[in-house]
Amino acid sequence: MRGLDVFSGAGGMSLGAQMAGISVAVAIELDPHAHATYSINHPETMVIQADLDRVFDVALPQSDEPLVLFGGPPCQGFSTSNQRTRGGGNEKNWLYRAFVRLVSQVEPDWVVFENVRGILETEGGIFAANVERDLIALGYSVTSGLLNAADFGVPQVRSRFFIIGRRNGAAPPLPFTSDPERVTVHDAIYDLPDLTVGASKCELDYPRSAVSEYAKRLRGSARRVTGNLVTNNAPHVVERYRHVPQGGNWEDIPEALMANYADRLRCHTGIYRRLRSDAPSVVIGNFRKNMLIHPTADRGLSVREAARIQSFPDWYRFAGSIGLQQQQVGNAVPPLLAKAVFESIVKADHAASNVKIVELGLRPVQAKHKDVNSSIQEASPDALAS
Repeated sequence: MRGLDVFSGAGGMSLGAQMAGISVAVAIELDPHAHATYSINHPETMVIQADLDRVFDVALPQSDEPLVLFGGPPCQGFSTSNQRTRGGGNEKNWLYRAFVRLVSQVEPDWVVFENVRGILETEGGIFAANVERDLIALGYSVTSGLLNAADFGVPQVRSRFFIIGRRNGAAPPLPFTSDPERVTVHDAIYDLPDLTVGASKCELDYPRSAVSEYAKRLRGSARRVTGNLVTNNAPHVVERYRHVPQGGNWEDIPEALMANYADRLRCHTGIYRRLRSDAPSVVIGNFRKNMLIHPTADRGLSVREAARIQSFPDWYRFAGSIGLQQQQVGNAVPPLLAKAVFESIVKADHAASNVKIVELGLRPVQAKHKDVNSSIQEASPDALAS
């Protein structure tokens, strides 16, 4: 299968698609820094820097492979942490129309739409309902629902809304795990460098061996790791960190240290949250603005620590200033979560292909080399006789 990624960001969904065996041909992203990150890490993909509202067709290479168009329009206007511009008045909340329009023009075999769970709550869920309605009107069968990244091997409790659309045939159900094994923050980041507030040396040696299969998988065979950048917080912020236990938040900070807040009781529960070592992380969103705290050190998370918690492998590099890198990591779809969604599509597409083979009286030929996925077909004796 081949893919077209729109609103691609830093490339989390594309990475998940590639893990599932999908070759991403084209990606479209407006932000220049996210575009640079995508280009660095996906050299085989044509990356177009453009506003999707101004893209009216995409000339893809001719191929008989099924095409899946996927992406997640900007989600800040749907986020429950955004109470100021959340709703129908936020222009970005209407960008789903550009997504649907491109679907109508490209006519892919498959569609995957992704967004935050807040899209189901904003304006009574009308935006999510509109996407499903429009895809059905274009001839797609759809399934939709919420998935928790922690159920698919990501060390983070992060719920995301997905729609799968299929042009020919019934859309498969969303992936499901009956008894997921949760990956903890300790599993994810313990082997990474020990850092301090304001750390600015990007590339460092690993100080210790990986202690979990998860860390081993993301680390690979590398001996050095990039992204060891930490926000340089003011001394009074660091002093606040010292009062927060694992699993605690701003409520654990003495009132005298929060005097600059007009009304500290209106703080979001995610502000000054110290992660627990023995559990998956809370949502890695804008982790700099939210002042997410390292489980054992009195500092914020490094770019690499956040990327690990998002399930990005260590070879993945992020472009731009530390603030821009933090934003790209926080906005991304966890690759392992995306992988699970795309695997359900690949499985359903392969099943449909096998049905066609049986209907034609054909059978797949076994590849002579086990590392080759042969697509050659051979006529069965019965088919030849007829």
